[in-house]
Amino acid sequence: MSFNDRLAERFERIAKILELLGEDKFRVNAHARAARTVEGQAADLSTLAGDKKALTAIEGIGPKIADKIIEFATSGKITELEELEARVPPGLMRVMEIPGLGPKTVAMLWQQARVESLEDLKRIIDDGSILTLPRMGEKSVEKIKKSMAFAAEGNKRLELGVAMPLAELIVYEVQKWPGVERAAFAGSLRRGKDTIGDIDILVATSDMAGTGERFTKLPGVVEVLSSGEGKSSVRMRASADLNRWGADADGQGVQVDLRVIPLDRWGAAMMYFTGSKEHNIRMRERALRRGQTLTEWGLFPNPDDGDPTPPHKRGIKPIAAATEGEVFAALELEEIAPEIREDRGEVDLAEHKGEKGGKGGDGPHRLPRLIEVKDIRSELHAHTTASDGKMSIVELAGEAKRRGFHTITVTDHSKSSAVAGGLSPERLVEHIEAIHAARKDVTGITILAGSEVDILADGSLDYEDALLRRLDLVVASPHASLSQEPVVATERLVRAISHPLVHILGHPTGRLLNRRPGLEPDMREIYAVAKAHDVALEINAHWMRLDLRDTHVKGAMEAGCLVSIDCDVHDPRDFDNLRYGVVTARRGWVTPERCVNTWDAAVLHEWLGKKRQ
Repeated sequence: MSFNDRLAERFERIAKILELLGEDKFRVNAHARAARTVEGQAADLSTLAGDKKALTAIEGIGPKIADKIIEFATSGKITELEELEARVPPGLMRVMEIPGLGPKTVAMLWQQARVESLEDLKRIIDDGSILTLPRMGEKSVEKIKKSMAFAAEGNKRLELGVAMPLAELIVYEVQKWPGVERAAFAGSLRRGKDTIGDIDILVATSDMAGTGERFTKLPGVVEVLSSGEGKSSVRMRASADLNRWGADADGQGVQVDLRVIPLDRWGAAMMYFTGSKEHNIRMRERALRRGQTLTEWGLFPNPDDGDPTPPHKRGIKPIAAATEGEVFAALELEEIAPEIREDRGEVDLAEHKGEKGGKGGDGPHRLPRLIEVKDIRSELHAHTTASDGKMSIVELAGEAKRRGFHTITVTDHSKSSAVAGGLSPERLVEHIEAIHAARKDVTGITILAGSEVDILADGSLDYEDALLRRLDLVVASPHASLSQEPVVATERLVRAISHPLVHILGHPTGRLLNRRPGLEPDMREIYAVAKAHDVALEINAHWMRLDLRDTHVKGAMEAGCLVSIDCDVHDPRDFDNLRYGVVTARRGWVTPERCVNTWDAAVLHEWLGKKRQ
């Protein structure tokens, strides 16, 4: 876990304990916001520990928060957190992790029933004494029991590549129901976050009651949490086998919420439920400054008569609501892509200032044209049966050609990746010859001879330079020693990037989502060296990796680096992971020209050839 992740976790913990103790809401919100701010930073904040002014220049970090960042960076602790933890039984934080139990309920359980751990909660459920507490009827207790069982089986966040196919499957089924006019998924899934807490499905239909009932009977539903005309919630199992419902025992549990909305309010609802929370706050603030009110029901004129009743319940006609584009336009904003709705400057940049693309007025301040799947024209990281892939060279090239690529690079593993069938120098020479021969068998696409070369623990590469020069492309990747100290990891990657024959730094941290954190290098130094040596930083599109992660991608763009988006192909289906790499790139504000996979063949091959001159 990186310094930023550890710090964000502590700020979130402070916020939860403060809320549990009933402390001032301002302090709660300040720490919760600090957690989100820290988590979203591309730079390792420990490198700014000696510069309080630089820390406070980051929106969301005030002087007191900056002091805690400096304290954590220098001592490894936050005194305030230790003092707060001393006021709360250690096991109570585990109770707060139970889905559906908010801080107020947990505080009540603690203060009135002396619940200080999960064991205590189970005890008062088993002996029935929980039923004597406020708001604790039999239905509420039954929900708590099911939530405890759900948490016990591992309530981890779902990877994007598992959650999105499930959501698409749900939407596909919902669209077939009578009366349904529109259906889509929203939330953090629509924003393309690498892991998902739950899935939000929106539907516009003339059959509200029937839709809720059908939703609770979908395949894969293992528990109905609630069912009603406007909203229903279930738990499903999401299987890593993406071609079927995950109703079997090996699937991971995930909560899925269905919200039924009027068709004429679709755009406003999609904006609201897509989020993020911080982006929504920024949008509401903009509306208020303009004398308007923005809710999930639409953008309304603000009557400013002191009546707290929501405008849609007062019969006030919305200014805009039917489409997201209408709402953005009514607020005089360019429509903002869902992936960048994170309150990282996108609202200010979306203000209408000249023609799109920087023509006239203050055009350069407009939002960039983000990369799309259709922009990708080459795959530069792929494996064959020569190492651990499932396709021959000809089969790989044929599949890449079928998908419309002008270039495919064969990059089988190097000798140190023995478990993946890494090639000895002698086998690599033979493999290069086989790749050259395959060019005669598959026309209409350029087949390049490359290698995914291991970056050894000291930063040296797995093959001698004389052999590397024979390759059209070198992807240098870390596969082992992934728990090195940050300083050592930084030196290791810098040495590899600085090698004159390296084109791409493959999956730079080596992380696997929900499995291992990978390396924690100083990314600012990585960006600087990559730019200086004209090396592209890879966004590995496999849904288990998504490495570079989105915040690193944003940092790479700000530093002026190039990126590549590659599927790390081993199986024909791996090409389908491209969309996860692209959505990660979009979250990092990548434009087509900054991704080498979008370039025309002549431009790409010229860039590759520079390393061989």
